[in-house]
Amino acid sequence: MSRILLAPRRYVQGEGAITGIGTDAARLGQRALLLGGRRALAACRTAIHQSLAEQGIFCHEEPFGGECCDREVERLAAVARTQAADLVIAVGGGKAIDTGKAVAHRLARPVIVVPTVAATDAPCSSVVVFYHEDGRFDRYLALPHNPDCVLVDTRIIAQAPVRTLVAGMGDALATYWEADTCARSGHPNPVTGATPPLRSALALARLCYDTLLDYGEHARLAVARGCVTPAVEAVVEANTLLSGLGFESGGLAAAHAVHNGLTQLAGCHDRLHGEKVAFGTLVQLVLEGRPTADIEVVLGFCRAVGLPVCLADLGVRAPSRAEIRQVAEAASAPGETIHTCWFEVTADHVEAAIWAADAVGARP
Repeated sequence: MSRILLAPRRYVQGEGAITGIGTDAARLGQRALLLGGRRALAACRTAIHQSLAEQGIFCHEEPFGGECCDREVERLAAVARTQAADLVIAVGGGKAIDTGKAVAHRLARPVIVVPTVAATDAPCSSVVVFYHEDGRFDRYLALPHNPDCVLVDTRIIAQAPVRTLVAGMGDALATYWEADTCARSGHPNPVTGATPPLRSALALARLCYDTLLDYGEHARLAVARGCVTPAVEAVVEANTLLSGLGFESGGLAAAHAVHNGLTQLAGCHDRLHGEKVAFGTLVQLVLEGRPTADIEVVLGFCRAVGLPVCLADLGVRAPSRAEIRQVAEAASAPGETIHTCWFEVTADHVEAAIWAADAVGARP
């Protein structure tokens, strides 16, 4: 029985960290493909180009098309080949970052990840989440190794919409509960195939959860004013590093499976990944029969920081039985992470848990 801890080769976090990207890039290559969305590039373009130029590194900038899908990965890989890029730099949110990781893998090149929002735990992970071009979940792809460098400038994070930091807390909120499920069941981690989680992975996942409870609300208030404080630094670390290490080495369970199921509903497509995962966490706790006290702590945290706690919060108002059944069937499909639970899970179980969690969250 093997156990494994996965992590990026280098993790850098702090105010102004982006100004040192040239030093990190020089260890990895001399011709960079820089990809990211319009707003993400606007937040860090000047600093990146200046720092790379100081190290004599060529940089070709290419906009990200908006969806991590096969077509976009192929397009950007072709651009990289044309530019003879020997390094990929991916900036932005989870989908841009995952696309950059997939492009680097396709080309067998190193990748530097620069999150401009702390909205997901994608930056440190070797996992790429592929979607269909219409935004529906497609599949997971586990890459051979984690990013070569993850560089997090908390000044940039604090200038992003506060909603993104809160969504990152929603994604990180699931980390401990999903890792605990995998530890209880002993089922293989669907991401790495290793089983069960190492004690260190569980400790990191628990630290992630405790950090959110201790600092989450104050971090949200600070970022709402564009400020970087120790609370912000702590939550950015939880959202990005601790959650990334915790989920990948601890395992995924029902929360992310429910997220994947929710992508079937058009009303959810404008909601962020972590917002759907937060509700998925409540569904998981109900599904597993966790103590009411634990559910109330998670519910109180979500309300305090502004995370969704019911279907209406996700834009799903007055859903039909058929719609929720569709979500439940997708969440419990063969191979989904929900099957790391310590008991057999069926679509009937998931459907009941979704309705029950919605009722709990919708209480006045």
